[in-house]
Amino acid sequence: MDIRVSGHQVDAGAAFREHVETRLTALVDKYFPRAIKASVTLGPGPHGDFTCDIVMHVMADLILKGAGRAQLAQAAFDGAAERIDKQLRRYMRRLKDRHGPGNAVQNGAVLPELDSGVFDNAGYTVFAAPPEEEPHDSPLIIAETRVDIPDATVGDAVMMLDLRNTTALLFKNVGTGAHNMVYRREDGSIGWVEPRA
Repeated sequence: MDIRVSGHQVDAGAAFREHVETRLTALVDKYFPRAIKASVTLGPGPHGDFTCDIVMHVMADLILKGAGRAQLAQAAFDGAAERIDKQLRRYMRRLKDRHGPGNAVQNGAVLPELDSGVFDNAGYTVFAAPPEEEPHDSPLIIAETRVDIPDATVGDAVMMLDLRNTTALLFKNVGTGAHNMVYRREDGSIGWVEPRA
């Protein structure tokens, strides 16, 4: 796996880079031996601390993100890496529960549905506000995504919501055939919207 470590207004020293490579390599070997690349960015925090952002391309269509903040650079990275580790551990457990023991990963290969483009990353486009409207009357449209609406169970939709690192996901419920939505609430729990019959 290709690992890129960079500092944003901070010098990421050799010891930090070695720590990052050791931890991410162990993480990848544990869950996804076919991971493509990871980008780690270290930066200054607002209170004299450090922030660390990790973007990991696990497969061509699957990107995981984690962030951490601490007084020490390595602790900030460890917090972000722990978040990704926790996400991967939870998803692998769900996949094993869904497909039976030993079926989630076979000889280092990810399940076919994970590799089939179900978790496509959307393209983002930034639009300006219409010139005739005041900015406070109509908010700026920041991003528009264009993706296929997946057929999924509610549990699978929650998993896709976390894997895509987004706040909401529209999907077609395989049980009812109706369009549903899952979203992350401010308290961290998951909301589920189902239309009336």
